[in-house]
Amino acid sequence: MEKERIGENLTEMELMYLKTLARQYPTIASASTEIINLQAILNLPKGTEHFLSDIHGEYEQFNHVLKNGSGSVKYKIDEEFGNTLSSRDKKSLATLIYYPQEKLELVMQQEDNIEDWYKITLHRLVQITKRVASKYTRSKVRKALPKDFSYIIEELITEKAEVQDKEAYYNEIIHTIIRIGSAPGFIIALGELIQRLVIDHLHIVGDIFDRGPGPHIILDTLQEYHSVDIQWGNHDMVWMGAASGHLACIATVIRMAARYGNLDTLEDGYGINLIPLVTFAMETYKDTNCDVFAIKYNTDYNTKDLRMDMKMHKAMTILQLKLEGQLIKRHPEFHMDDRLLLDKIDYEKHTVLIDGKVCEMKDVDFPTVNPENPYKLTPEESQLMERLRQAFVHCEKLQRHIRFLFSKGGLYKVHNSNLLYHGCVPMDEEGNFRTMEIDGRRYGGKELYDVLEHYARKGFYNRHNISEKRKGQDMIWYIWAGPNSPVFGKDKMATFERYFVTDKETHQECKNSYYRLNDNEEILNRILREFGLDETKSHIVNGHVPVELKKGETPIKCGGKLLIIDGGFSKAYQGKTGIAGYTLVSNSHGVRLVAHETFESKEDAIQKESDIFSDSIVIERAVSRVQVADTDIGGEIIESIHHLELLLQAYQDGSIVERLE
Repeated sequence: MEKERIGENLTEMELMYLKTLARQYPTIASASTEIINLQAILNLPKGTEHFLSDIHGEYEQFNHVLKNGSGSVKYKIDEEFGNTLSSRDKKSLATLIYYPQEKLELVMQQEDNIEDWYKITLHRLVQITKRVASKYTRSKVRKALPKDFSYIIEELITEKAEVQDKEAYYNEIIHTIIRIGSAPGFIIALGELIQRLVIDHLHIVGDIFDRGPGPHIILDTLQEYHSVDIQWGNHDMVWMGAASGHLACIATVIRMAARYGNLDTLEDGYGINLIPLVTFAMETYKDTNCDVFAIKYNTDYNTKDLRMDMKMHKAMTILQLKLEGQLIKRHPEFHMDDRLLLDKIDYEKHTVLIDGKVCEMKDVDFPTVNPENPYKLTPEESQLMERLRQAFVHCEKLQRHIRFLFSKGGLYKVHNSNLLYHGCVPMDEEGNFRTMEIDGRRYGGKELYDVLEHYARKGFYNRHNISEKRKGQDMIWYIWAGPNSPVFGKDKMATFERYFVTDKETHQECKNSYYRLNDNEEILNRILREFGLDETKSHIVNGHVPVELKKGETPIKCGGKLLIIDGGFSKAYQGKTGIAGYTLVSNSHGVRLVAHETFESKEDAIQKESDIFSDSIVIERAVSRVQVADTDIGGEIIESIHHLELLLQAYQDGSIVERLE
């Protein structure tokens, strides 16, 4: 039966909604003004989106790419000044925008006539600020302005029709800024504002954690960023599991930190007390050979800790294998029995049975492993893991960062005709979506992403049902390392083999069929349709697997329908990739992929004015400039306009009464 109509057009529910909306817009005038404002916004150019992936703790390179907008700042400088500035002056201006405070300190030491420099520089910065602000409403720019200089900046970047001698007016403002000693602060404010306005929204397509030294610094930066979303990577997932208190994830996080010489991230970055682990490792592994557990350290690593870290590395590896074994046994539906190898070791012969093949082992000196019950923790190991669990779940900074990942993130995102995910959509050899059984039902494609994300959130947030929380935590671990995980994308994680087995054939981890099929248009169209996207005008943005440029691999698949933007931010991968990462920029003119050179240091960037933006490939050029109306936000604005027009109609036909002050 059709709902009763109220007035001419409104149902009871619609009227209730409009009455709620009327609290925000209580008069015909206020509703009309908002309609006009929103309609104007629809006709502005779309904001610039910036896509980064696989940052892996490399915070200095990350911060630099964030500051330069993957070349977006330089593009704005070129657009504004063309050939009127030398390339050297453009580089200096760009560096000043990236690092205004640090660059100012150098300039003040070197410049003979600082007032002239201030005058020239302020004029140039104001011109760039005008350009980057031009695609936004005055209201949005006003919200972005630094508090201390908001009024003056607004005066300088707003065209004043009523002022006859505009040049004299603006010159006098700048002259006064210099005369009263405010120029340095003003330059810093303008540099940071340009950085803020040149990028409208940031997408992080997974893997903030592990390998590099500063994931905590990256997350601090992201928490302050004006607009960001995050697609979880497998390395993010294992940290999310660790923060929830999951023992196998905690052991994995510490093992990887030890392996890459990054225990400082845990101790100094997050304040997690590792003394119980040091004590345990030095006592339990005192007379144990740890040669297999070398540390892959960088130049900042203090080698005096090497012997101790190798023992900690071994201790956590054994703990990880034990805890994973327990988990696999309680989840036969994970189909990961091939990862149960501690019970396949022949300690007398120094061999292990893997897939029916006897393999020689490099190390069988495991003082805490009982061959009769190899997955059981010793009392000392249990006590250690409980102390570490308490340290992780009570670390305020880590908890804050992981809550941020949950609030801003997910396993995938559909945004402005782009599908973003970190790893792969699991597929079989024919390109059909592989399925996984969870609670008696099989899930594949988008449904698999959704159910895994649902359980991940349960694993972190559920406080009332312990069994559901534990199941969710185990699922987080599966997302990290399971053969059907969308963010892992391999048949196994060969941790045991890589440490202990001499036969390198056993080290192989076979990639999901997706990676063989991802240059096939029919397959990509199937994926786009699965996530509700129009296959004729959509892209997939993919992280996770480094593009080995040295081997002739390309990040552009199927004519640009799929873009792989992991090119090796992490120094650990740069020897293989030959570059230092890809990023993607999508603006009102089109889409371009940016390849980056190796980033030396922040100091080099400031003193030598070096930049890491190296090469830009145009993926798609817009026939006509893309407007806000063409974006997802535009769709929301159009819907808001529709509701406001209904409210206007309700005011006019008397269904709702204006509230005049």
